Amino acid sequence: MAHIIVVGNEKGGAGKSTVSMHVATALARMGFRVGGLDLDLRQRTFGRYVENRKNFCTKQELSLPSPTYHELPEIDPATVQDGENIYDLRLSAAVAQLEPNNDFILIDCPGSHTRLSQVAHSLADTLVTPLNDSFVDFDLLAHIDGEGEKITGPSVYSEMVWNARQLRAQAGLKPIDWIVLRNRLGAQQMVNKEKMGKALERLAKRIGFRTGPGFNERVIFRELFPRGLTLLDLRDIGVKQLNISNVAARQELRELLKTLDLPGVTVDF
Repeated sequence: MAHIIVVGNEKGGAGKSTVSMHVATALARMGFRVGGLDLDLRQRTFGRYVENRKNFCTKQELSLPSPTYHELPEIDPATVQDGENIYDLRLSAAVAQLEPNNDFILIDCPGSHTRLSQVAHSLADTLVTPLNDSFVDFDLLAHIDGEGEKITGPSVYSEMVWNARQLRAQAGLKPIDWIVLRNRLGAQQMVNKEKMGKALERLAKRIGFRTGPGFNERVIFRELFPRGLTLLDLRDIGVKQLNISNVAARQELRELLKTLDLPGVTVDF
């Protein structure tokens, strides 16, 4: 069965789609078959990213390793039985279509709570939660006191992950491997950054996730989107010399993939 990677966080602007595209493309470049789903049915940033890549490759007559993107299949409401949810059926049908032909299925979730996102989390073998290095984003995981030191209780997103874990346990499935990525870390050792690190360490032990390095804020990520490219494609499009920022961003992607520790994956780029 395909290993399902879910990239989720109930807050927009945390870098989910950037992480999704880079992880999916990196796996494709390693020779894995990767299917992709975007559950943000309105904005579709991950879906647009893959479409941009396909269009760019066609225009430039290039063949770059890529994830295979799929839309959720439509289901006739008249066929939905009492007690069934049409979104559950659409997601289940999509996963069933992708599983036989892929090693990995990557699901990018919207930056809000939806039924699709909730169900996707219960399907996750690996859950990746990008988090801006801010207590505003931390509040989705847990509530904290005014000093930023004492955790007073779990928050809405952590509770949803807990429910997903319970559903998987009841179904006899293996536990979710949950990784929280710290995106947009400041370069300087600021007090807020240190407090965030300590708060995440305490929370990780309390509710069961691992932490890892994400992506810093870099112009290159925004520049690559219109062409559907990633950091790993630069040399293929004629960039002979990577600048210092590009090299650093490539290293960030390498460390992120090592942190995910996906089955059968050896990071060698």
